[in-house]
Amino acid sequence: MKQVSWQVWVGLVFIICAVSVYLLKSFLIGHIDDTVNYLFNATGFLFLNVLIITLVLNELIQFREKRERLTKVNMVIEVFFSEIGRTLLSCFCYADPEKERLQQILAFSSEWDDRAWAAGKQQIEDHEYMVAISAIDLTALKAFLKEKKMFLLRLYENPALLEHGSFSPLLQSVFHLAEELENRKDLSSLPESDLVHLSGDIRRVYNQLTGVYLQYIRHLHRNYPYLFSLAVRINPFNEKADAIVTES
Repeated sequence: MKQVSWQVWVGLVFIICAVSVYLLKSFLIGHIDDTVNYLFNATGFLFLNVLIITLVLNELIQFREKRERLTKVNMVIEVFFSEIGRTLLSCFCYADPEKERLQQILAFSSEWDDRAWAAGKQQIEDHEYMVAISAIDLTALKAFLKEKKMFLLRLYENPALLEHGSFSPLLQSVFHLAEELENRKDLSSLPESDLVHLSGDIRRVYNQLTGVYLQYIRHLHRNYPYLFSLAVRINPFNEKADAIVTES
């Protein structure tokens, strides 16, 4: 026999209590008509209560939960850029023939308002991400990604990252690039056709990485001024970046 849940027992107790109160009222005070009238009014208002709780309160709870999950996701993204992201951006930006334009776009500061962030987002989406693969040390890149492989795997296991629509594709692209490099024994004598293929994989990561990075920096600007201050000083798109504070 299936065991009755505690919620059912609680519900029965409250129903019995309610009926007992109404019966006691009728016995002591009388006015059964008033009691019946009140029951109809209360029943009608019950549907409004359900509507308010379902559509308003439930939405507020879900919004709060989603905000908390996104906060956790951004904490994970912060670790990602600290461990891997900034290094990759510096490497790829260095090999970008149009890096000066991207450096100007991403020279973010505390003075940026919503319009500046929106303009930056649009400009990096329009940017043609190119890399001169000859300017990238593929052997060093391979070793770096291999060293961070377990870290990437742990990120993949984090279910909270599903809340971030653009971070999961980025992880997949980084993993793919790591596998492409890992499956080539000698990266010093690749044919031109293979270099073109690897260049496409790098450009994909470069493109996605830059977009996620701008979102992450904007999140810091809105919520964590002290983290944003450090991000400005170690901006991978600034060749003169230095964490040392030189201004008061």
